[in-house]
Amino acid sequence: MAVKTFCLILIGGILDCFAQESTATNPYFKTYDDKVIASLYYLDVSNNFQFVNTNTDGTKTTLDLIPNRREQIGMSVSYKFADISYGFSPQFFDVNKDNGNSKLFNISTRLIVKQWMQTLSFINQKGFYISEGTTTVLLPNLRSTKIGGVTSYIFNPNFSFRTIANQKEWQTKSSGSFIPNFSFFYTNLDLNDGNPDSESDIFEMTLSPSYYYNFVINNRVLLSAGLSIGGGISNIDSDISGIVESSASLKIGYNTNSFFSFLNVNYIAFIQNSDARVQLNDDVSTLNISVGYRFDPPKKVKEVFETVHQKTGL
Repeated sequence: MAVKTFCLILIGGILDCFAQESTATNPYFKTYDDKVIASLYYLDVSNNFQFVNTNTDGTKTTLDLIPNRREQIGMSVSYKFADISYGFSPQFFDVNKDNGNSKLFNISTRLIVKQWMQTLSFINQKGFYISEGTTTVLLPNLRSTKIGGVTSYIFNPNFSFRTIANQKEWQTKSSGSFIPNFSFFYTNLDLNDGNPDSESDIFEMTLSPSYYYNFVINNRVLLSAGLSIGGGISNIDSDISGIVESSASLKIGYNTNSFFSFLNVNYIAFIQNSDARVQLNDDVSTLNISVGYRFDPPKKVKEVFETVHQKTGL
């Protein structure tokens, strides 16, 4: 099994520069945009699917598509508009052993402009188990590709979503916000067996209200939680039906002006209308554990970024 590696410069970090508003005087959170932020992380991402078929006699058959998971560790460094990450799937994790040629590639980035927020995601997985009851079969060539995003509006300007999303801000006074979300995702499932009928295209579009709250336990420890539920429509190979979307987020973090650590869990699920002849349920779960350190940039690095800012506005 080849070790999967990746190295990314996220364009969202560049776009976010234009979005930075002066928050230094806001008593509800502090910013660290003038610091270099380096971190080590553990990441576990999976996109599971479930097919529920209604038989002619009214009974239902359930097939679960479970990805042959890959756990990753890596490091990231960010400063101003630059955000570089590198990760790999080490063999010493049990889940990475003996999983054939399974692959996982995941990119996500977030743009925040004042109180508007745009999240973009891409997940590509190869290698699934298909399970029905007690029977499990490996489909090593089955590939899923998901791309999409969520557009949100944060009603409370004193609520720092960047505290949840990255470590460039830290909530100093407890605050919450109502956040409506519009999401659109496209998913392709392909058995890669040469049969054109073994490929499916799935479009999901939903509108969901949510509420997030950052609870400041003390000046160094924070607990954040968010919930949402909504609905929309799905199109599976031109078969249109309703879907219900639900999501949950939980983060606990420790922070000083230099050192930080956190555990972040996210889950989003799309449940198709049970009246559909073939019901497809789709969920994405993410676990992220990070430790990191903030420090002043080297003088030369700071000068380079200041020159770029003067010439480009970044």
